[in-house]
Amino acid sequence: MTIDNHAACYAAFQSKDSRFDGHFFVGVTSTGIYCRPVCRARLPRPENCT
Repeated sequence: MTIDNHAACYAAFQSKDSRFDGHFFVGVTSTGIYCRPVCRARLPRPENCT
């Protein structure tokens, strides 16, 4: 699976969609952490995600 659309990744991350678990990670620049799409932590702002 190739996901090259930042908005689609953020939408999957926002909805905690388990179908994307293991397909991508989200790096949060403001905290220096990374999350899986199913992460239950507070949702970071889109501009802080890479």
